[in-house]
Amino acid sequence: MIPRVLTVAGSDSGGGAGVQADLKTMLALGVHGMSVITAVTAQNSLGVQGAWELPVEAVRAQYRSVVDDIGVQAVKTGMLASAELVEAVAELISGTGVPAVVDPVGVSKHGDPLLAASAMDSVRGRLLPVATVATPNLDEVTQLTGVRVDSEGDLRRAAAAVLEYGPRWVLIKGGHLSGDAVDLLTDGSREHWLRAPRHDNRHTHGTGCTLASAVASGLAKGLAVPEAVTRAKEYVTGAIAAGFPLGAGIGPVDHGWRFRSPK
Repeated sequence: MIPRVLTVAGSDSGGGAGVQADLKTMLALGVHGMSVITAVTAQNSLGVQGAWELPVEAVRAQYRSVVDDIGVQAVKTGMLASAELVEAVAELISGTGVPAVVDPVGVSKHGDPLLAASAMDSVRGRLLPVATVATPNLDEVTQLTGVRVDSEGDLRRAAAAVLEYGPRWVLIKGGHLSGDAVDLLTDGSREHWLRAPRHDNRHTHGTGCTLASAVASGLAKGLAVPEAVTRAKEYVTGAIAAGFPLGAGIGPVDHGWRFRSPK
């Protein structure tokens, strides 16, 4: 049977990030994507104009509906909005027994808040401990741990700080640094440094969602964490290179870049 991956995240009406990006990524990587919607956003290339979280019971019902009937091989989380949703989703994941990729989404690409400040303790204490892989960017590292990353040399310290909260692996995304796009994957004893050339392309909306979903897709196929992350990095690097303008602001990465006919 085709591997099945469940995303638990918010909806992006512009289609570049959130559940929409997750499902496109899963399709591109050959798994069956399913979704639990946690929040609805009014969002476009210029930013987030509004966000409305769903009731906890609606999120729980979606999750149980999918997992109890169809089953899953991996779960990926994105925008969870509130402490109540974070805690409910953490509880659901802990009882599912499959790999979980936690993207601790705090703000949008444009800087719009997507997680209540009061939920940060729940992310640290409830969600990160059930993560197979946590995938924070540098701003999220600072939100979670207080550690500021100003250079590649700070990535190891950042990873150690996030691992203190219990994920089995952490992928610190160094895309906000200058130079090559360098990420550090580690479980505290093994280190994998992933490097890719930085593309001169401002259309990068959805990179974090896309990367986390690609990792979850690899885990659902039975890949070990380092191999799943390496393949995900390759996929998202190509998607960034093919990112395209959309609207008047920041366009999305191209989730279907591998399917485009060469010119």
